[in-house]
Amino acid sequence: MTIKSIIFDLGNVLIDWNPHYLYSDYFESKDKLDYFFENVCTNAWNEEQDGGREIKLATEDLVKQYPEWEAAIRDYYGRWTEMLKGPIEETVEIFRKLKKNKDLKFYALTNWSAELFPYALQKYEFLHWFDGRVVSGEEKMRKPFPGFYKLLLTRYDLKPEETLFIDDNLRNVKAAEELGINCIHFQSPKQLREELRRRGFGV
Repeated sequence: MTIKSIIFDLGNVLIDWNPHYLYSDYFESKDKLDYFFENVCTNAWNEEQDGGREIKLATEDLVKQYPEWEAAIRDYYGRWTEMLKGPIEETVEIFRKLKKNKDLKFYALTNWSAELFPYALQKYEFLHWFDGRVVSGEEKMRKPFPGFYKLLLTRYDLKPEETLFIDDNLRNVKAAEELGINCIHFQSPKQLREELRRRGFGV
């Protein structure tokens, strides 16, 4: 089956995002850093905001639970832009080359807070290259839940077998595969380019 549409995840595929960019020198010990991410501002907590929870509410609730970590908790979103290192230029260049194929459509499927995504739209011009996008915080659902993928497929009238999904999170890739979507588990721009070339794309 011919691929007619390519769906990109954004964070750590096209945009280098990592909370450690903010917190790497924040604490006096690695043990404290590890504890913070494993028990306080966890991935699961962050994903609640990606799924539509209000940042202010999430922050205040966590401060009540961990008052001794208040400053670090408030900085998670208060200094959120410091977690963004910038575009992953090699992947952006792959996207640029793929865009030359006028038979392809391009979409973004991202777990991202609705409150924060406008900043990315303003900062990264390539986010406007897509033919459509679905942002978890705006829809109040997220990867890896099947409904989130189905929303994109339905909204843009895409057939799973004619789409290719690129994501760095294996959990999200497996969920897409369960729906019959072709996938590439992104690990590096070099690996992505090789996978795309193997599938016949000129990049």
